[in-house]
Amino acid sequence: MFQQVTKGIKISVKTTYNGVVHRGHVTCYAFSYFISIENRSEHSVQLLERFWSIYDALNYTDYVHGEGVVGQTPIIKPSESYHYKSNCFLLSPIGAMGGKYKMIDTETSEEFHVEIPTFQLTTTPTLN
Repeated sequence: MFQQVTKGIKISVKTTYNGVVHRGHVTCYAFSYFISIENRSEHSVQLLERFWSIYDALNYTDYVHGEGVVGQTPIIKPSESYHYKSNCFLLSPIGAMGGKYKMIDTETSEEFHVEIPTFQLTTTPTLN
């Protein structure tokens, strides 16, 4: 599990490999990632946007930016968590993802970024 805390917001990530899929004439490696966002701060926060950098072993990088996550812009109260699952497809059996969420403190209207730790996507465990 990969974890990081920014401004009292703890991000935890778990990944799974789902096998090979064919998208048109392209063979891809399918992965799921499970995100837990825990609010350890004293104020409620709302997740507004996501920014992802997705890398594969073939030197291809994909950038994803959009509103919320999985169609939602959740408000997370202090001591509460929000969980979601999403997927990505790589052209190689090894890659990585990382990024950040844009959030707003619902009490002070302060916008801030929460770092998502870079995590590995691999078909089999790889040791360095």
